[in-house]
Amino acid sequence: MGKLKAHLERGRAAGTAGWSAVAVLFALLILAPIVAVGWLAAHPVENIWPHLLATTLPRYLANSAILTGGVGVLTAVVGTGAAWLVAMYRFPGHRWLEWALLFPLAIPAYVTAYALVDFLDYSGPLQTLARGVFGWQGAQDYWFPQVRSRWAAVIVLAASFYPYAYLLARNAFREQSGASYEVARALGAGPWALFWRVGLPLARPAIVAGAAIAMMETVADFGVVDYFGVQTLTTGIFTTWLEAGNAGGAAQIALVILAVIFALFAAETLGRRRSRYYQSARQSRPVTPVTLHGAAGWLAFGLCCIPFAAGFVLPVLVIGGHALANPEAWAGSGLLLAVWHSLLTGGLASVICVLAALVMVYGMRLSGQGLPRLVIPLTALGYAAPGAVLAVGILIPLAALDNWQADTIWALTGHDPGLILTGTGMAIILAYVVRFFAIAQASTDAAFGRVAPSLPMAARSLGRSLGQVLCTVYLPLMRGSVGSALLLVFVECVKELPATLLLRPFNYETLATRVHEKASLENLGDAAPPALLVMAVGLLAVVVLAKANLSRR
Repeated sequence: MGKLKAHLERGRAAGTAGWSAVAVLFALLILAPIVAVGWLAAHPVENIWPHLLATTLPRYLANSAILTGGVGVLTAVVGTGAAWLVAMYRFPGHRWLEWALLFPLAIPAYVTAYALVDFLDYSGPLQTLARGVFGWQGAQDYWFPQVRSRWAAVIVLAASFYPYAYLLARNAFREQSGASYEVARALGAGPWALFWRVGLPLARPAIVAGAAIAMMETVADFGVVDYFGVQTLTTGIFTTWLEAGNAGGAAQIALVILAVIFALFAAETLGRRRSRYYQSARQSRPVTPVTLHGAAGWLAFGLCCIPFAAGFVLPVLVIGGHALANPEAWAGSGLLLAVWHSLLTGGLASVICVLAALVMVYGMRLSGQGLPRLVIPLTALGYAAPGAVLAVGILIPLAALDNWQADTIWALTGHDPGLILTGTGMAIILAYVVRFFAIAQASTDAAFGRVAPSLPMAARSLGRSLGQVLCTVYLPLMRGSVGSALLLVFVECVKELPATLLLRPFNYETLATRVHEKASLENLGDAAPPALLVMAVGLLAVVVLAKANLSRR
């Protein structure tokens, strides 16, 4: 009997080790493109680093720093202000605005850029109306700020990314104890003193985390800065690689971006770690919102409507107007194919992401060893890495592998299979998996944590294998979280632009690349249908996010 028990224990240990080994293997595959960027930067075919330092790199760094700093400050101010009003006051429309302020997350920043330029440009409705009202004959009769500029890029990016700071700040304000505010009011503190001395200091870690996420997205952006003609580190990768033909130089710029991103990632992680609140009582009283009447209530409503209008209403109205004015664009050549490519690449990437996340998180939880617990969390760095950076780390090694396998098959069989990996959507799918794996990992990890440990232990005692426990115990209880993870990853894949532009085969269009190409040619009529489809898909993710936050309250 003792020998049988020892044999079973060895079998269980072997099974656990197998799951842990597979989890570590998947994690290393996710990290491989980031490691490849470092290798390519350290071993370029032609070292143009001194040339970059002497010419374009300072300009790239300066523009990226200005954009990142401006977006970080504006995002923190707008997101915190809106969160404070929604969490601490009751005014007309506050319940609707509480969730409407998240809607700009559904609109890709590059779509907002196209809408803003179309609205504010010389031929746009605003300047046209002004000329008609005041009788101006041309641009020489009045002054209007330059639309395609850095300040416009800052506004567009902040309008798209402020919900990150808003969501975290709103949750932080609501988690605070109402007793703190009651004591402050008893000591004579007014509304401004409550905000500056009580609310803001306690919510600062959450605000920093939200602003850091917005700044990471700004560094990674390509569509907005390319459309506005602002030369940043991301556009530098495209210029150095595609125009100058120097992949090593592009990898070196990518390494600079990774350094900036990882610094912001560390700030965001530190902010989340410090964003904890401890109450002295078992049940603390929540903050009691103050009802605003009359002009004060409508002023709060108007202030909250400004970011919502800039980040959601404006792009929906402008793009929707073009779609209505050009109904023939819905039957345009290539639109259905772009929809199919987006569904195919995004669908496969989301399924692979979630399956890999399930295996990795399950293997990590089974393992008591330090290696899986050390390596697997590092896969979150893929989400921090911009799409253009991942494209550098994926395409160059993958192209070499693709050519090697094609040459080998030709030599052995006399048949040319073509480029199987880089000549299809496989490279795009791989980039999506690496880029958005962290979303699936975070969702599945949280779902595993909500399953009572007694359930899998009971299944194991009844003779179920580790794989059977995962399929028959965990998955039925995690259906909602798994479905949400699939949807969120799919939405991000549909919106992703720089990685798709760099990795797609010739004439391979997705919805995001079709929007970019048509808008770059100033053809918003043809860009409107795919842009509306991308926005509709994005709204699904916002609804899921809103429901998730509602369930936590």
